[in-house]
Amino acid sequence: MADNVNSLPFFYGNITREEAEDYLRQTGLSNGLYLLRQSRNYLGGFALSVSNAGRCYHYTIERQPNDMYAIAGGKSYRSPVDVIDYHSQEPDGLVCLLKKPCNRPKNMQPKVGPFEDLKEKLIREYVKQTWNLQGAALEQAIISQRPQLEKLIATTAHERMPWFHGTITREDSEPRLQCGPRANGKFLIRQRDANGSYALCLLHEGQVMHYRIDKDSAGKLSIPEGKKFDTLWQLVEHYSYKPDGLLRVLTEPCPRPDGDIDNSNPYETRIPGKGKEAMPMDTEVYESPYADPDELRSSTVDRSHLFLEDGELGSGNFGTVMKGTYKMRKTEKTVAVKVLKNDDNNQSVRDEMLREANVMQQLDNPYIVRMIGICEAENLMLVMELAELGPLHKFLQKNKQTAIKNITELVHQVSMGMKYLEEHNFVHRDLAARNVLLVTQHYAKISDFGLSKAVAEDQNYYKAKGHGKWPVKWYAPECINYFKFSSKSDVWSFGVLMWEAYSYGQKPYKGMKGNDVLQMIESGKRMDSPEKCPLEMYELMKTCWTYKANERPGFNVVEPRLRDYYYDIAQ
Repeated sequence: MADNVNSLPFFYGNITREEAEDYLRQTGLSNGLYLLRQSRNYLGGFALSVSNAGRCYHYTIERQPNDMYAIAGGKSYRSPVDVIDYHSQEPDGLVCLLKKPCNRPKNMQPKVGPFEDLKEKLIREYVKQTWNLQGAALEQAIISQRPQLEKLIATTAHERMPWFHGTITREDSEPRLQCGPRANGKFLIRQRDANGSYALCLLHEGQVMHYRIDKDSAGKLSIPEGKKFDTLWQLVEHYSYKPDGLLRVLTEPCPRPDGDIDNSNPYETRIPGKGKEAMPMDTEVYESPYADPDELRSSTVDRSHLFLEDGELGSGNFGTVMKGTYKMRKTEKTVAVKVLKNDDNNQSVRDEMLREANVMQQLDNPYIVRMIGICEAENLMLVMELAELGPLHKFLQKNKQTAIKNITELVHQVSMGMKYLEEHNFVHRDLAARNVLLVTQHYAKISDFGLSKAVAEDQNYYKAKGHGKWPVKWYAPECINYFKFSSKSDVWSFGVLMWEAYSYGQKPYKGMKGNDVLQMIESGKRMDSPEKCPLEMYELMKTCWTYKANERPGFNVVEPRLRDYYYDIAQ
Protein backbone atom coordinates (compact mmCIF):
# COMPACT_ATOMS: atom_id res chain seq x y z
CA MET A 1 0.00 0.00 0.00
CA ALA A 2 1.06 3.63 -0.51
CA ASP A 3 2.10 4.29 3.09
CA ASN A 4 4.51 1.37 3.03
CA VAL A 5 6.58 2.72 0.13
CA ASN A 6 9.18 4.07 2.58
CA SER A 7 10.28 0.49 3.21
CA LEU A 8 10.87 -0.18 -0.51
CA PRO A 9 14.63 -0.23 -1.24
CA PHE A 10 14.05 1.53 -4.61
CA PHE A 11 11.96 4.42 -3.14
CA TYR A 12 14.02 7.63 -2.81
CA GLY A 13 11.43 9.99 -1.30
CA ASN A 14 11.40 13.68 -2.20
CA ILE A 15 14.26 13.86 -4.74
CA THR A 16 14.28 15.90 -7.95
CA ARG A 17 14.15 14.52 -11.49
CA GLU A 18 17.84 15.44 -11.92
CA GLU A 19 18.82 13.59 -8.73
CA ALA A 20 16.87 10.53 -9.94
CA GLU A 21 18.81 10.60 -13.25
CA ASP A 22 22.11 10.80 -11.32
CA TYR A 23 21.23 7.68 -9.29
CA LEU A 24 20.23 5.78 -12.46
CA ARG A 25 23.51 6.86 -14.13
CA GLN A 26 25.60 5.77 -11.13
CA THR A 27 23.95 2.33 -11.33
CA GLY A 28 24.76 1.92 -15.03
CA LEU A 29 21.67 3.15 -16.99
CA SER A 30 20.85 -0.42 -18.06
CA ASN A 31 17.60 -0.93 -20.02
CA GLY A 32 14.61 -1.21 -17.66
CA LEU A 33 16.51 0.07 -14.57
CA TYR A 34 13.99 2.03 -12.46
CA LEU A 35 13.40 3.86 -9.19
CA LEU A 36 10.36 5.36 -7.47
CA ARG A 37 10.23 8.84 -5.94
CA GLN A 38 7.64 11.15 -4.44
CA SER A 39 5.82 13.37 -6.93
CA ARG A 40 6.80 16.98 -6.35
CA ASN A 41 3.66 18.37 -7.93
CA TYR A 42 0.83 15.92 -7.17
CA LEU A 43 -0.28 15.43 -3.56
CA GLY A 44 0.07 11.79 -2.60
CA GLY A 45 1.40 10.94 -6.05
CA PHE A 46 4.67 9.33 -7.16
CA ALA A 47 7.08 9.50 -10.08
CA LEU A 48 8.67 6.51 -11.80
CA SER A 49 12.10 7.15 -13.37
CA VAL A 50 13.28 4.57 -15.92
CA SER A 51 16.41 4.25 -18.08
CA ASN A 52 16.43 2.84 -21.62
CA ALA A 53 19.01 3.10 -24.42
CA GLY A 54 21.16 5.44 -22.32
CA ARG A 55 18.34 7.94 -21.66
CA CYS A 56 16.07 8.60 -18.65
CA TYR A 57 12.28 8.73 -18.82
CA HIS A 58 9.87 9.91 -16.10
CA TYR A 59 6.24 8.92 -15.55
CA THR A 60 3.87 10.40 -12.99
CA ILE A 61 1.83 7.88 -10.96
CA GLU A 62 -1.15 9.94 -9.86
CA ARG A 63 -3.34 9.20 -6.89
CA GLN A 64 -6.88 9.20 -8.26
CA PRO A 65 -10.01 10.44 -6.42
CA ASN A 66 -11.04 6.81 -5.74
CA ASP A 67 -7.68 6.22 -3.94
CA MET A 68 -6.32 4.11 -6.79
CA TYR A 69 -3.01 4.79 -8.59
CA ALA A 70 -2.34 5.04 -12.31
CA ILE A 71 0.08 6.37 -14.89
CA ALA A 72 -1.89 8.84 -17.03
CA GLY A 73 -3.98 6.85 -19.52
CA GLY A 74 -3.03 3.54 -17.90
CA LYS A 75 -4.87 1.02 -15.75
CA SER A 76 -5.65 1.79 -12.09
CA TYR A 77 -4.14 -0.18 -9.21
CA ARG A 78 -4.44 -0.20 -5.43
CA SER A 79 -0.85 0.91 -4.84
CA PRO A 80 2.18 2.28 -6.73
CA VAL A 81 3.86 -1.11 -6.17
CA ASP A 82 1.02 -2.81 -8.10
CA VAL A 83 1.61 -0.33 -10.96
CA ILE A 84 5.29 -1.33 -11.01
CA ASP A 85 4.47 -5.07 -10.84
CA TYR A 86 2.16 -4.70 -13.85
CA HIS A 87 4.74 -2.79 -15.92
CA SER A 88 7.40 -5.40 -15.17
CA GLN A 89 5.17 -7.84 -17.16
CA GLU A 90 3.75 -5.42 -19.78
CA PRO A 91 5.33 -2.18 -21.12
CA ASP A 92 1.79 -0.91 -22.02
CA GLY A 93 2.86 2.62 -23.02
CA LEU A 94 6.16 2.74 -21.11
CA VAL A 95 9.41 3.01 -23.06
CA CYS A 96 10.36 -0.54 -21.96
CA LEU A 97 9.59 -3.24 -19.38
CA LEU A 98 10.65 -2.48 -15.80
CA LYS A 99 13.45 -5.00 -15.30
CA LYS A 100 15.68 -4.08 -12.37
CA PRO A 101 15.15 -1.84 -9.33
CA CYS A 102 17.81 0.81 -8.71
CA ASN A 103 18.10 0.48 -4.93
CA ARG A 104 19.14 3.31 -2.62
CA PRO A 105 22.81 3.44 -1.57
CA LYS A 106 23.54 1.64 1.71
CA ASN A 107 22.42 3.53 4.86
CA MET A 108 20.47 6.11 2.80
CA GLN A 109 16.91 6.75 3.95
CA PRO A 110 14.20 8.15 1.59
CA LYS A 111 14.56 11.95 1.45
CA VAL A 112 11.93 13.83 3.44
CA GLY A 113 10.52 16.94 1.73
CA PRO A 114 10.44 20.31 3.50
CA PHE A 115 6.68 20.07 3.95
CA GLU A 116 6.93 16.71 5.72
CA ASP A 117 9.07 18.35 8.41
CA LEU A 118 6.58 21.16 8.81
CA LYS A 119 3.50 18.97 8.69
CA GLU A 120 3.40 17.75 12.31
CA LYS A 121 3.78 21.26 13.67
CA LEU A 122 1.12 22.63 11.30
CA ILE A 123 -1.42 19.88 12.06
CA ARG A 124 -1.05 20.37 15.81
CA GLU A 125 -1.36 24.15 15.46
CA TYR A 126 -4.33 23.83 13.11
CA VAL A 127 -6.33 21.56 15.45
CA LYS A 128 -5.44 23.63 18.52
CA GLN A 129 -6.49 26.91 16.95
CA THR A 130 -9.49 25.81 14.90
CA TRP A 131 -11.20 23.80 17.62
CA ASN A 132 -9.54 25.19 20.74
CA LEU A 133 -8.53 21.70 21.88
CA GLN A 134 -5.78 20.61 24.22
CA GLY A 135 -4.56 17.54 26.06
CA ALA A 136 -6.08 14.13 25.31
CA ALA A 137 -8.90 15.58 23.14
CA LEU A 138 -6.28 17.21 20.88
CA GLU A 139 -4.28 13.97 20.53
CA GLN A 140 -7.42 11.91 19.79
CA ALA A 141 -8.55 14.43 17.16
CA ILE A 142 -5.19 14.18 15.40
CA ILE A 143 -5.13 10.36 15.49
CA SER A 144 -8.68 9.85 14.24
CA GLN A 145 -8.68 12.54 11.54
CA ARG A 146 -5.05 12.59 10.35
CA PRO A 147 -5.79 11.86 6.65
CA GLN A 148 -8.39 14.67 6.47
CA LEU A 149 -6.14 17.04 8.45
CA GLU A 150 -3.12 16.32 6.24
CA LYS A 151 -5.17 17.20 3.17
CA LEU A 152 -6.46 20.43 4.73
CA ILE A 153 -2.98 21.36 5.92
CA ALA A 154 -1.41 20.62 2.54
CA THR A 155 -3.87 22.89 0.76
CA THR A 156 -3.67 25.72 3.33
CA ALA A 157 0.01 25.43 4.38
CA HIS A 158 1.00 28.37 2.17
CA GLU A 159 -0.88 30.69 4.56
CA ARG A 160 1.78 29.94 7.17
CA MET A 161 4.75 30.48 4.84
CA PRO A 162 6.81 33.69 5.05
CA TRP A 163 6.55 34.12 1.26
CA PHE A 164 2.72 34.28 1.24
CA HIS A 165 1.52 37.88 1.62
CA GLY A 166 -2.25 37.44 1.34
CA THR A 167 -4.46 39.75 -0.72
CA ILE A 168 -2.09 42.63 -1.44
CA THR A 169 -2.09 44.53 -4.75
CA ARG A 170 0.54 44.39 -7.47
CA GLU A 171 1.57 47.95 -6.48
CA ASP A 172 2.01 46.94 -2.82
CA SER A 173 4.11 43.89 -3.68
CA GLU A 174 6.87 45.79 -5.51
CA PRO A 175 8.21 47.95 -2.63
CA ARG A 176 8.21 44.84 -0.41
CA LEU A 177 10.55 43.04 -2.81
CA GLN A 178 12.70 46.16 -3.34
CA CYS A 179 13.07 46.66 0.43
CA GLY A 180 16.19 45.27 2.16
CA PRO A 181 18.58 42.94 0.31
CA ARG A 182 17.69 42.90 -3.40
CA ALA A 183 18.89 39.40 -4.25
CA ASN A 184 18.03 37.97 -7.66
CA GLY A 185 15.28 35.38 -7.25
CA LYS A 186 13.77 36.99 -4.12
CA PHE A 187 10.04 36.27 -4.33
CA LEU A 188 6.61 36.44 -2.74
CA ILE A 189 3.15 35.11 -3.63
CA ARG A 190 0.01 37.20 -3.31
CA GLN A 191 -3.65 36.30 -3.70
CA ARG A 192 -5.31 37.92 -6.73
CA ASP A 193 -8.94 36.96 -6.07
CA ALA A 194 -11.17 34.66 -4.03
CA ASN A 195 -11.38 32.06 -6.85
CA GLY A 196 -7.94 30.64 -6.17
CA SER A 197 -5.95 32.86 -8.55
CA TYR A 198 -2.54 34.01 -7.26
CA ALA A 199 0.49 35.87 -8.53
CA LEU A 200 4.16 34.97 -8.15
CA CYS A 201 6.23 38.17 -7.85
CA LEU A 202 9.94 37.68 -8.58
CA LEU A 203 12.91 40.07 -8.37
CA HIS A 204 15.21 39.90 -11.41
CA GLU A 205 18.02 42.44 -12.01
CA GLY A 206 16.25 44.97 -9.77
CA GLN A 207 12.92 44.61 -11.62
CA VAL A 208 9.82 42.86 -10.27
CA MET A 209 8.27 40.29 -12.62
CA HIS A 210 4.67 39.14 -12.04
CA TYR A 211 3.48 35.68 -13.10
CA ARG A 212 -0.17 34.71 -12.85
CA ILE A 213 -0.95 31.44 -11.09
CA ASP A 214 -4.36 30.10 -12.12
CA LYS A 215 -6.44 27.22 -10.82
CA ASP A 216 -8.02 24.88 -13.39
CA SER A 217 -11.35 23.06 -13.07
CA ALA A 218 -9.62 20.12 -11.33
CA GLY A 219 -8.11 22.49 -8.74
CA LYS A 220 -4.55 22.27 -10.16
CA LEU A 221 -2.36 25.39 -9.98
CA SER A 222 0.01 26.59 -12.71
CA ILE A 223 1.63 29.62 -14.29
CA PRO A 224 0.52 30.04 -17.96
CA GLU A 225 1.74 27.03 -20.00
CA GLY A 226 3.56 25.77 -16.90
CA LYS A 227 3.60 22.53 -14.95
CA LYS A 228 0.52 21.82 -12.81
CA PHE A 229 0.64 21.46 -9.03
CA ASP A 230 -1.80 20.51 -6.28
CA THR A 231 -0.54 23.11 -3.81
CA LEU A 232 1.30 26.43 -3.78
CA TRP A 233 4.14 25.09 -1.62
CA GLN A 234 4.81 22.35 -4.22
CA LEU A 235 4.91 25.03 -6.93
CA VAL A 236 7.41 27.07 -4.87
CA GLU A 237 9.49 23.95 -4.16
CA HIS A 238 9.64 23.12 -7.89
CA TYR A 239 10.68 26.61 -9.04
CA SER A 240 13.24 26.79 -6.23
CA TYR A 241 15.36 24.15 -7.95
CA LYS A 242 14.62 24.89 -11.61
CA PRO A 243 13.39 28.03 -13.49
CA ASP A 244 11.29 25.96 -15.96
CA GLY A 245 9.87 29.01 -17.82
CA LEU A 246 10.58 31.69 -15.17
CA LEU A 247 13.44 34.14 -15.72
CA ARG A 248 15.33 32.49 -12.85
CA VAL A 249 14.93 30.10 -9.91
CA LEU A 250 13.31 31.30 -6.69
CA THR A 251 16.07 31.97 -4.16
CA GLU A 252 14.92 33.68 -0.98
CA PRO A 253 11.43 34.39 0.30
CA CYS A 254 10.50 38.02 0.87
CA PRO A 255 9.27 38.06 4.49
CA ARG A 256 5.88 39.57 5.33
CA PRO A 257 6.00 42.85 7.25
CA ASP A 258 5.37 42.25 10.98
CA GLY A 259 1.70 42.06 11.80
CA ASP A 260 0.75 42.04 8.12
CA ILE A 261 -1.35 38.88 8.33
CA ASP A 262 -3.37 38.33 11.46
CA ASN A 263 -2.18 35.04 12.88
CA SER A 264 -4.54 34.99 15.85
CA ASN A 265 -6.41 32.24 14.05
CA PRO A 266 -5.31 31.90 10.45
CA TYR A 267 -7.50 28.80 10.15
CA GLU A 268 -10.79 30.34 11.18
CA THR A 269 -12.24 30.21 7.68
CA ARG A 270 -11.17 26.62 7.24
CA ILE A 271 -13.74 24.92 9.43
CA PRO A 272 -15.67 22.72 7.01
CA GLY A 273 -18.90 24.38 6.06
CA LYS A 274 -21.85 23.04 4.15
CA GLY A 275 -20.87 20.74 1.33
CA LYS A 276 -17.72 19.60 3.13
CA GLU A 277 -17.57 16.56 5.35
CA ALA A 278 -17.80 17.82 8.92
CA MET A 279 -15.17 16.38 11.22
CA PRO A 280 -15.98 15.04 14.70
CA MET A 281 -14.40 18.19 16.19
CA ASP A 282 -17.03 20.34 14.43
CA THR A 283 -19.76 18.86 16.64
CA GLU A 284 -20.73 20.17 20.04
CA VAL A 285 -20.21 16.71 21.58
CA TYR A 286 -16.57 16.25 20.59
CA GLU A 287 -15.22 17.99 23.65
CA SER A 288 -16.38 17.24 27.16
CA PRO A 289 -19.32 19.41 28.27
CA TYR A 290 -17.19 20.14 31.33
CA ALA A 291 -14.07 21.20 29.42
CA ASP A 292 -14.92 24.80 30.25
CA PRO A 293 -13.66 25.41 33.83
CA ASP A 294 -16.54 27.84 34.41
CA GLU A 295 -19.04 25.01 34.00
CA LEU A 296 -19.09 23.26 37.35
CA ARG A 297 -18.95 19.49 36.99
CA SER A 298 -21.90 18.09 38.86
CA SER A 299 -23.41 14.65 38.85
CA THR A 300 -26.92 16.03 39.28
CA VAL A 301 -28.99 17.89 36.74
CA ASP A 302 -31.44 20.55 37.90
CA ARG A 303 -34.91 19.67 36.49
CA SER A 304 -35.68 23.35 35.90
CA HIS A 305 -32.74 23.47 33.43
CA LEU A 306 -33.87 20.40 31.51
CA PHE A 307 -36.45 20.73 28.72
CA LEU A 308 -37.85 17.56 27.12
CA GLU A 309 -39.25 17.41 23.57
CA ASP A 310 -42.32 15.43 22.51
CA GLY A 311 -41.80 12.02 20.92
CA GLU A 312 -39.45 9.17 21.77
CA LEU A 313 -36.02 8.45 20.34
CA GLY A 314 -36.29 4.82 21.51
CA SER A 315 -37.42 2.56 24.33
CA GLY A 316 -36.34 -0.47 26.35
CA ASN A 317 -37.40 -2.49 29.41
CA PHE A 318 -36.27 0.43 31.61
CA GLY A 319 -38.51 3.04 29.92
CA THR A 320 -37.96 5.52 27.10
CA VAL A 321 -35.28 7.74 25.58
CA MET A 322 -36.35 11.33 24.87
CA LYS A 323 -34.60 14.24 23.19
CA GLY A 324 -34.11 17.34 25.30
CA THR A 325 -32.15 20.53 25.92
CA TYR A 326 -30.02 21.10 29.00
CA LYS A 327 -29.25 24.73 29.83
CA MET A 328 -25.81 24.91 31.40
CA ARG A 329 -24.23 28.04 32.84
CA LYS A 330 -22.65 29.20 29.58
CA THR A 331 -24.07 26.92 26.90
CA GLU A 332 -27.07 24.86 25.93
CA LYS A 333 -26.64 21.19 25.04
CA THR A 334 -28.98 19.00 23.01
CA VAL A 335 -29.19 15.82 25.06
CA ALA A 336 -30.63 12.30 25.14
CA VAL A 337 -32.59 11.54 28.32
CA LYS A 338 -33.24 7.98 29.55
CA VAL A 339 -36.51 8.21 31.50
CA LEU A 340 -37.31 5.38 33.91
CA LYS A 341 -40.87 3.97 33.83
CA ASN A 342 -42.90 4.85 36.90
CA ASP A 343 -44.08 1.57 38.36
CA ASP A 344 -43.76 0.02 41.77
CA ASN A 345 -41.64 -3.00 40.84
CA ASN A 346 -38.73 -1.30 39.19
CA GLN A 347 -36.16 -1.15 42.00
CA SER A 348 -33.81 -3.53 40.14
CA VAL A 349 -34.10 -1.45 36.93
CA ARG A 350 -33.50 1.70 38.94
CA ASP A 351 -30.38 0.16 40.52
CA GLU A 352 -29.19 -0.90 37.08
CA MET A 353 -29.66 2.62 35.70
CA LEU A 354 -27.78 4.13 38.61
CA ARG A 355 -24.99 1.59 38.13
CA GLU A 356 -24.76 2.58 34.44
CA ALA A 357 -24.69 6.26 35.42
CA ASN A 358 -21.95 5.57 37.93
CA VAL A 359 -19.76 3.88 35.27
CA MET A 360 -20.41 6.54 32.64
CA GLN A 361 -19.57 9.42 34.96
CA GLN A 362 -16.05 8.09 35.32
CA LEU A 363 -15.42 8.14 31.56
CA ASP A 364 -14.39 11.12 29.46
CA ASN A 365 -13.41 10.38 25.88
CA PRO A 366 -14.60 11.86 22.55
CA TYR A 367 -15.54 8.38 21.24
CA ILE A 368 -17.68 7.40 24.23
CA VAL A 369 -21.15 8.84 24.92
CA ARG A 370 -20.69 11.07 27.96
CA MET A 371 -22.93 11.16 30.96
CA ILE A 372 -23.97 14.70 31.84
CA GLY A 373 -25.82 13.83 35.03
CA ILE A 374 -28.75 12.25 36.89
CA CYS A 375 -32.00 14.08 37.34
CA GLU A 376 -34.35 12.92 40.12
CA ALA A 377 -37.74 14.49 39.44
CA GLU A 378 -41.14 13.06 38.37
CA ASN A 379 -39.07 10.06 37.12
CA LEU A 380 -35.43 9.07 37.45
CA MET A 381 -33.64 10.44 34.35
CA LEU A 382 -30.15 9.85 32.95
CA VAL A 383 -29.01 12.85 30.89
CA MET A 384 -26.44 12.00 28.20
CA GLU A 385 -24.90 13.43 25.06
CA LEU A 386 -27.09 13.01 21.99
CA ALA A 387 -25.91 11.06 18.94
CA GLU A 388 -28.67 11.92 16.52
CA LEU A 389 -28.09 9.41 13.70
CA GLY A 390 -28.72 6.45 16.00
CA PRO A 391 -27.18 2.94 16.08
CA LEU A 392 -24.46 2.00 13.59
CA HIS A 393 -26.13 -1.19 12.29
CA LYS A 394 -29.43 0.58 11.50
CA PHE A 395 -27.61 3.44 9.78
CA LEU A 396 -25.69 0.98 7.56
CA GLN A 397 -28.80 -1.07 6.77
CA LYS A 398 -30.42 2.13 5.40
CA ASN A 399 -27.27 3.55 3.78
CA LYS A 400 -25.86 0.72 1.68
CA GLN A 401 -23.85 3.20 -0.42
CA THR A 402 -21.60 4.08 2.56
CA ALA A 403 -17.97 3.76 1.41
CA ILE A 404 -15.65 1.15 2.94
CA LYS A 405 -13.34 4.05 3.85
CA ASN A 406 -16.17 5.65 5.86
CA ILE A 407 -16.98 2.35 7.63
CA THR A 408 -13.27 1.90 8.47
CA GLU A 409 -13.15 5.45 9.86
CA LEU A 410 -16.07 4.70 12.23
CA VAL A 411 -14.75 1.27 13.27
CA HIS A 412 -11.35 2.87 13.99
CA GLN A 413 -13.03 5.46 16.24
CA VAL A 414 -14.73 2.65 18.19
CA SER A 415 -11.32 0.99 18.65
CA MET A 416 -9.99 4.30 20.05
CA GLY A 417 -12.83 4.48 22.56
CA MET A 418 -12.22 0.83 23.52
CA LYS A 419 -8.49 1.41 23.91
CA TYR A 420 -9.36 4.19 26.36
CA LEU A 421 -11.60 1.78 28.34
CA GLU A 422 -8.83 -0.84 28.33
CA GLU A 423 -6.32 1.71 29.64
CA HIS A 424 -8.75 2.70 32.42
CA ASN A 425 -9.55 -0.91 33.43
CA PHE A 426 -13.17 -0.89 32.27
CA VAL A 427 -14.79 -3.90 30.62
CA HIS A 428 -17.78 -3.00 28.44
CA ARG A 429 -19.38 -6.49 28.20
CA ASP A 430 -21.97 -5.39 25.62
CA LEU A 431 -19.96 -4.13 22.66
CA ALA A 432 -22.03 -4.50 19.47
CA ALA A 433 -23.05 -2.32 16.52
CA ARG A 434 -26.41 -1.61 18.26
CA ASN A 435 -24.43 0.09 21.05
CA VAL A 436 -22.38 2.32 18.76
CA LEU A 437 -24.24 5.57 18.08
CA LEU A 438 -23.49 8.01 15.27
CA VAL A 439 -23.26 11.75 15.87
CA THR A 440 -22.62 12.24 12.12
CA GLN A 441 -21.77 9.88 9.29
CA HIS A 442 -18.11 10.41 10.24
CA TYR A 443 -18.33 10.31 14.03
CA ALA A 444 -19.11 7.31 16.21
CA LYS A 445 -19.51 6.99 19.99
CA ILE A 446 -19.74 3.87 22.18
CA SER A 447 -22.82 3.76 24.39
CA ASP A 448 -24.80 1.50 26.70
CA PHE A 449 -22.72 0.80 29.76
CA GLY A 450 -25.43 -1.19 31.57
CA LEU A 451 -23.27 -4.33 31.78
CA SER A 452 -19.92 -2.54 32.19
CA LYS A 453 -17.63 -3.19 35.10
CA ALA A 454 -14.57 -1.46 36.52
CA VAL A 455 -11.89 -4.10 37.04
CA ALA A 456 -9.35 -4.12 39.88
CA GLU A 457 -5.86 -3.42 38.49
CA ASP A 458 -4.37 -6.55 40.04
CA GLN A 459 -7.09 -8.76 38.53
CA ASN A 460 -7.58 -7.65 34.88
CA TYR A 461 -10.87 -9.57 34.51
CA TYR A 462 -14.37 -9.60 36.01
CA LYS A 463 -16.10 -12.84 36.99
CA ALA A 464 -19.88 -12.85 36.70
CA LYS A 465 -21.83 -14.75 39.38
CA GLY A 466 -23.97 -16.56 36.85
CA HIS A 467 -25.40 -16.55 33.38
CA GLY A 468 -27.59 -13.49 32.72
CA LYS A 469 -29.59 -12.36 29.73
CA TRP A 470 -26.43 -12.17 27.65
CA PRO A 471 -25.72 -11.27 24.01
CA VAL A 472 -24.06 -14.68 23.47
CA LYS A 473 -23.28 -14.16 19.76
CA TRP A 474 -20.96 -11.29 20.72
CA TYR A 475 -19.29 -13.17 23.58
CA ALA A 476 -15.87 -14.81 23.71
CA PRO A 477 -15.71 -18.52 24.68
CA GLU A 478 -14.32 -17.77 28.17
CA CYS A 479 -17.34 -15.54 28.94
CA ILE A 480 -19.80 -18.35 28.21
CA ASN A 481 -17.73 -21.21 29.64
CA TYR A 482 -16.21 -19.57 32.71
CA PHE A 483 -18.18 -16.28 33.14
CA LYS A 484 -14.85 -14.44 32.77
CA PHE A 485 -14.87 -10.94 31.23
CA SER A 486 -11.85 -8.79 30.38
CA SER A 487 -10.67 -6.27 27.78
CA LYS A 488 -9.64 -9.35 25.74
CA SER A 489 -13.27 -10.55 25.70
CA ASP A 490 -14.26 -7.04 24.56
CA VAL A 491 -11.77 -7.52 21.69
CA TRP A 492 -13.69 -10.67 20.63
CA SER A 493 -16.95 -8.64 20.66
CA PHE A 494 -15.18 -5.91 18.65
CA GLY A 495 -14.41 -8.52 15.96
CA VAL A 496 -18.16 -9.29 15.75
CA LEU A 497 -18.91 -5.54 15.64
CA MET A 498 -16.46 -5.20 12.71
CA TRP A 499 -18.27 -8.05 10.94
CA GLU A 500 -21.61 -6.24 11.47
CA ALA A 501 -20.17 -2.99 10.12
CA TYR A 502 -18.58 -4.46 6.97
CA SER A 503 -21.72 -6.52 6.26
CA TYR A 504 -23.77 -3.28 6.33
CA GLY A 505 -25.63 -4.15 9.52
CA GLN A 506 -26.46 -7.84 8.95
CA LYS A 507 -27.11 -10.10 11.94
CA PRO A 508 -24.07 -12.20 12.92
CA TYR A 509 -24.50 -15.99 12.84
CA LYS A 510 -27.88 -15.50 11.16
CA GLY A 511 -30.45 -18.16 11.95
CA MET A 512 -28.20 -19.90 14.49
CA LYS A 513 -28.99 -20.44 18.17
CA GLY A 514 -26.51 -19.55 20.93
CA ASN A 515 -25.57 -23.19 21.47
CA ASP A 516 -24.88 -23.78 17.77
CA VAL A 517 -22.65 -20.68 17.75
CA LEU A 518 -20.65 -22.00 20.69
CA GLN A 519 -20.23 -25.42 19.02
CA MET A 520 -19.10 -23.76 15.78
CA ILE A 521 -16.48 -21.70 17.67
CA GLU A 522 -15.27 -24.69 19.71
CA SER A 523 -14.78 -26.65 16.46
CA GLY A 524 -12.42 -23.90 15.21
CA LYS A 525 -14.81 -22.42 12.61
CA ARG A 526 -15.47 -18.67 12.32
CA MET A 527 -17.93 -16.53 10.34
CA ASP A 528 -17.05 -16.03 6.67
CA SER A 529 -15.93 -12.62 5.47
CA PRO A 530 -18.74 -10.19 4.55
CA GLU A 531 -19.00 -9.71 0.80
CA LYS A 532 -17.39 -6.26 0.45
CA CYS A 533 -15.03 -6.55 3.41
CA PRO A 534 -11.34 -5.80 2.63
CA LEU A 535 -9.10 -8.83 3.19
CA GLU A 536 -6.95 -6.93 5.74
CA MET A 537 -10.03 -6.20 7.86
CA TYR A 538 -11.27 -9.81 7.75
CA GLU A 539 -7.80 -10.96 8.86
CA LEU A 540 -8.03 -8.52 11.79
CA MET A 541 -11.50 -9.87 12.71
CA LYS A 542 -10.13 -13.42 12.77
CA THR A 543 -7.29 -12.25 15.03
CA CYS A 544 -9.92 -10.78 17.39
CA TRP A 545 -11.54 -14.25 17.38
CA THR A 546 -8.42 -16.01 18.70
CA TYR A 547 -9.78 -18.77 20.96
CA LYS A 548 -7.44 -18.36 23.96
CA ALA A 549 -7.81 -14.98 25.68
CA ASN A 550 -4.10 -14.79 26.56
CA GLU A 551 -3.18 -15.19 22.87
CA ARG A 552 -5.73 -12.62 21.68
CA PRO A 553 -4.41 -9.08 21.03
CA GLY A 554 -5.53 -6.16 23.22
CA PHE A 555 -6.92 -2.87 21.89
CA ASN A 556 -3.38 -1.46 22.24
CA VAL A 557 -2.55 -3.75 19.26
CA VAL A 558 -5.91 -3.69 17.42
CA GLU A 559 -6.26 0.11 17.30
CA PRO A 560 -2.86 0.85 15.64
CA ARG A 561 -3.44 -1.95 13.09
CA LEU A 562 -6.81 -0.47 12.17
CA ARG A 563 -5.33 3.01 12.15
CA ASP A 564 -2.56 2.04 9.69
CA TYR A 565 -5.08 0.46 7.33
CA TYR A 566 -7.45 3.45 7.61
CA TYR A 567 -4.68 6.01 6.93
CA ASP A 568 -3.60 3.93 3.98
CA ILE A 569 -7.00 3.87 2.26
CA ALA A 570 -8.00 7.38 3.36
CA GLN A 571 -4.91 9.21 2.11
